[in-house]
Amino acid sequence: RNPNLKQGFIDRFLLMTEPYDIPTAVVFNKADLYDEGDRAVFEYLQGIYEPLGYRVLLVSALKREGLEDFRHLLQDQTSLIAGQSGVGKSTLINAIQPQLQLKTSELSDYTGKGQHTTTFAEMFDLDFGGRIIDTPGIKTLTFNNLEPQDVAHNFREFFALAEHCRFGGKCLHRNEPQCAVKTALEEGIVSELRYFNYLAILDEIEQHNYWERNVM
Repeated sequence: RNPNLKQGFIDRFLLMTEPYDIPTAVVFNKADLYDEGDRAVFEYLQGIYEPLGYRVLLVSALKREGLEDFRHLLQDQTSLIAGQSGVGKSTLINAIQPQLQLKTSELSDYTGKGQHTTTFAEMFDLDFGGRIIDTPGIKTLTFNNLEPQDVAHNFREFFALAEHCRFGGKCLHRNEPQCAVKTALEEGIVSELRYFNYLAILDEIEQHNYWERNVM
């Protein structure tokens, strides 16, 4: 909330970490601003990602809610915190490590979007063990050098089901016959949100690759 979560942002980000087996948690900040509808959205997303093995946390840096679980995630690890501009990444780090006094800023009154307070990645030691890397806010996530099969293989629940598809690991889970992912979607086992985000990324990569190989 403020800024609004961009459609598909979580799945696009996970597509960057999944190929490298990087443990990833999804952290929702600014819980103090949530109304009933926002909490319903959080619970909906939590119900999608936690069964897939991703930790999902709801925190408030301002009210210091949920910070103990967040600290536990970071303890004795080297962690990178990333997200859209304005979601409160630096504020969240300040909440668990106040002596850092990282610079923060409010959302733009004109656009309602975050402003780049952090302009380069910087790593800090945590006094309870571990290190954290603060990063500039992400405006957009695009993919280069990816093939459609890379996308199919890195949506983890799709990859697990692919062995039951007629075409196995070659299935892109769109119009292929006897597709286990499509069957799971119809049965409510696979999330519609995840599936539609997958299709959007797949289309984007195919269009990008077409223009790169045939026009440029």
